[in-house]
Amino acid sequence: MRIGIDDTDSPAGMCTTYLGAVLIHRLKEAGISVTGQRLIRLNPNVIYKTRGNAAICIEAKGDTDAAFRIAAACIDELAEFDEEKTNPGLVVAETRLPVSFYLQAVTGFCTTEEAEAVCRAAGARVRKWKNGRGIIGATAACAAEQDDMTSEILAYRDPNDKGERTVDRESLFRAEEETFPHTWDTVDTANDCIVCFPHTPDPVIFGIRGESPEWVKKARSYVKSQEPVIEIIYRTNQGTDAHLLEGDIASLVDGCSYRLTGVVADTPETGRGGHVSFLITDPSGVVRCMAYEPTKGFRDIIRALAPGDEITICGSYKNGSINLEKLHVISCAEIIRQRPPLCPSCGKRMKSDGVNKGWKCRRCKTRAEEPEIIHEPRTVSPGWYEVPPSARRHLAKPLCRDVPPE
Repeated sequence: MRIGIDDTDSPAGMCTTYLGAVLIHRLKEAGISVTGQRLIRLNPNVIYKTRGNAAICIEAKGDTDAAFRIAAACIDELAEFDEEKTNPGLVVAETRLPVSFYLQAVTGFCTTEEAEAVCRAAGARVRKWKNGRGIIGATAACAAEQDDMTSEILAYRDPNDKGERTVDRESLFRAEEETFPHTWDTVDTANDCIVCFPHTPDPVIFGIRGESPEWVKKARSYVKSQEPVIEIIYRTNQGTDAHLLEGDIASLVDGCSYRLTGVVADTPETGRGGHVSFLITDPSGVVRCMAYEPTKGFRDIIRALAPGDEITICGSYKNGSINLEKLHVISCAEIIRQRPPLCPSCGKRMKSDGVNKGWKCRRCKTRAEEPEIIHEPRTVSPGWYEVPPSARRHLAKPLCRDVPPE
């Protein structure tokens, strides 16, 4: 069976992955064999998400009725019911749910009615709390299938502990140094900050992401922190670009994320707050791209773009613009500038002699018909560029895993 749970947390506390870790322990105590656990991130632009839009799926063998009962009791006990946006959902399925529902949930939008229809067709058990929106993520987590999966090890404190986390900063940098690129986003070395723990009062002490259980366990061995009450390793779709759709500008849908290719249409500009924007065009239309202030040095790459550059961009389309996650500079346009020529006699810069009248040296009276042509050097070159770890979304595939498709 697959046990899917979603929407049990809130900005005030709890974490669905922690609830999953507790549930796994209780299932085993009840004699139910747990064969795997997965953390599934869904469309990051869904407005109803409680925090990171993650659902969990526990794969198990045993008494399905007992598993459903234990899971429901766990949600009753631990979910953040006082939070308006927290609306838990539970799905227990003995048959495989259609992967198409997962794909819809990670790249677009689903309704509770659609989730219920999928579960009903498969004969899955369902329970909703409050408005029950969590069954969307629970159903998607049960339905999730993809070849590319990563791992995350999560260490938890007591959920009643709302104080400051105790994690040795240098040990996190050491973990990154010893295991990168097999693990990533533990720290942001360029911006000298920690990435691997949240800033909300939830049970997570830290989480380390990597390509396999072995690598995240190795990274975890370097970390010094307060004593966790429980730890778990999830298989996950994080860092896989599962949310990206191939598209063109005319097909963009608000709230979806895309990979598309086009040509830079204007000179990037820095606006209020340090946000950098430019226009990109393809045969179907024009759209604005944004690199916001939290992307830090990535904005310097954007500022170095020029009209005529051919690029591929990845990011989410929201409110009429694409919020950039990474980009591929395919080719750089040549930037040509003209200026008045130098006088061959005295070496002074000539002055314009009028519209379409060429140039003239005011001292020597020497004339020239053609301007001096300047080929400006480019400060950006073909290749892939990405936002720093501190600005990266859970689903975005870091370049350290491998270079994305051309």
